[in-house]
Amino acid sequence: MSYAVPVPVVPTARVAGSEALFPVRRVYTVGRNYVAHARETGLGGSDGSRPGVSLRPADGLVAEGGDIPYPPGTAELDPEIEMVVAMGRGGSDIPPARALEHVFGYAVGFDLIRRDVLRDCIKHQHSWDLCKSFDHSVPVSAIQPAARIGHPTRGAIWITVNGAERQRGDLADLIWSPAEIVARLSALARLEPGDLIFTGTPKGPRAVVRGDRLHGHIDGIGNLHVRIV
Repeated sequence: MSYAVPVPVVPTARVAGSEALFPVRRVYTVGRNYVAHARETGLGGSDGSRPGVSLRPADGLVAEGGDIPYPPGTAELDPEIEMVVAMGRGGSDIPPARALEHVFGYAVGFDLIRRDVLRDCIKHQHSWDLCKSFDHSVPVSAIQPAARIGHPTRGAIWITVNGAERQRGDLADLIWSPAEIVARLSALARLEPGDLIFTGTPKGPRAVVRGDRLHGHIDGIGNLHVRIV
């Protein structure tokens, strides 16, 4: 079979402790899933709130960080530290009690957002896609298999910028757990192996500039280092 244009390369993340690669199919991002951050955005934040969901292009993946070019069309680039769920099995209408059986593992991720573009989209009632859909927008650490680390439910999650702490929270503060998120998403669209799900960020994200060095950490999962260039 021949193709009319070159076939895109499949985005992949490394699996920690293995030579295997994790092929990425879709990238989901969950917003307003920590009460304190939801409140500081002014967009909600009670324990009963329903976190928002958006999609990112999988080809924006930057495996294990490194240099991230400052994106065009913005003067306010915000990184948000998040735990990432990597799906190992697919399914639709997955019950929460069985959801973690479908999870392959976990990673550290930065949800990079063009914050000024986001505000403009909200103002004009446009889709939020453009604030998150750009090249090099999905840096992700190596994936730790759940078979090795289990399913984290608590532990520190933080990011420093040039050595100064910018965000800090705990996985125990998630409004919706990974199992609840997987169940919710699978009721809206079939999840498949290779899907990544960003689970939300603690309070305190602020803009970075060229030259800034970012270090993200989640207890029991790992670290992610990025430089904005």
